[in-house]
Amino acid sequence: QVQMVESGGGLVRAGGSLTLSCAVSMRDFSTYAMGWFRQAPGKEREFVAAVSWSGGSTLYSDSVKGRFTVSRDNAKDTVYLQMNSLKAEDTGVYSCAAGDRPSMDGRAYYYWGQGTRVTVSS
Repeated sequence: QVQMVESGGGLVRAGGSLTLSCAVSMRDFSTYAMGWFRQAPGKEREFVAAVSWSGGSTLYSDSVKGRFTVSRDNAKDTVYLQMNSLKAEDTGVYSCAAGDRPSMDGRAYYYWGQGTRVTVSS
């Protein structure tokens, strides 16, 4: 059974930082690519960032490139999203997902966490 639990969300002022974690309980975590997606109130889910199984390859949406950093620790079965210079438009529920390859398409991911809420006040 796969469990994915996000943590680290909260309320932060614009310009601030947060680090999200996604703790994963699954076989062969280190063989899966991991992605982060977010959904703002009243909007569609959107891709944020992804990292390959080794951590050697990353992918970012244009809206977060240069501000967010995705990483993983395969020894801890955990993936991270470091978020700097946060903006009000970064507000949403952030979810991690596991799939075969880093992709901006949510359909490429098989497993999803429940999400953690991030609120950025302007």
